[in-house]
Amino acid sequence: MTSDPTASIVIPTLAAPQYLDVALGSVMPQAREHGADVIVVCDGPDALAAEVVARHGATLITLPVQQGLNTGRNTGIQASTGELIVFVDQDIDAPPGWLAALVAGARAYPDRDMFGGPIRARLESARPSCGRETAPITTLDAGPEDCDVPLVWGANMAIRRSAIERLGGFDPTLLGRGDEEEWEYRYVASGGRIRYLAAAGLDHRRAPADARITALARAAYGQGREARRHDHRFGQARPARLDLRILIGCIWHTLRRRCAYGVVMGARAAGGLHEALAPRSL
Repeated sequence: MTSDPTASIVIPTLAAPQYLDVALGSVMPQAREHGADVIVVCDGPDALAAEVVARHGATLITLPVQQGLNTGRNTGIQASTGELIVFVDQDIDAPPGWLAALVAGARAYPDRDMFGGPIRARLESARPSCGRETAPITTLDAGPEDCDVPLVWGANMAIRRSAIERLGGFDPTLLGRGDEEEWEYRYVASGGRIRYLAAAGLDHRRAPADARITALARAAYGQGREARRHDHRFGQARPARLDLRILIGCIWHTLRRRCAYGVVMGARAAGGLHEALAPRSL
């Protein structure tokens, strides 16, 4: 290992030691190979997470109270030393070659400061699907070739330290969906371009217990509410009648296609509709 890592990997975590164990198991061998440091930021005290981090040999920073994903990212940035700062979520599994592809991409495109790669859904429990719908968790697929994209997602994202020093960190007041997007909009507004690296893909996991339809639907309902709040914040909220139309369409899809994912999509639409109809403070 070098004293000045080529990259620093930041993993915010919250109450998910089993997911974190898999993530670190996939990331740490690659970090050692490339001389990268790995920093886990725990959003509040968590003894089980601390045990997982110690077992894998990563650096742990524990926040005194829960403060949100962007505070975790900013904390990791401050503690890191690499020029390329790589962010992943706690529920990923990075195959061999993932970090090498990110580092190589950053070297290949010196005029870009922000990068992302494919995010593949991996539900570890089979559910009936019509085959027309993608898995109901965050994914990214911009094709088999490197290209510029409007946005990438925090589950698989890398930024040069120089860009963060120039534009500042992530907004700690943003919680939920879109927390990374505000920084990306700032970066693009400053003239930056975001590069998608087709070879730097990883898996976004749901363990069997969390891949049940009830669990996915519960999470989707909350995401629907978050998405509506996000769209409202950026002035992009659609009329509530469209959420109602989507909800009705999801019900039809579930019954007509016998597709369990229709339940999850319907729960997301219901969450958005709930948030649309909720009174807002002026």
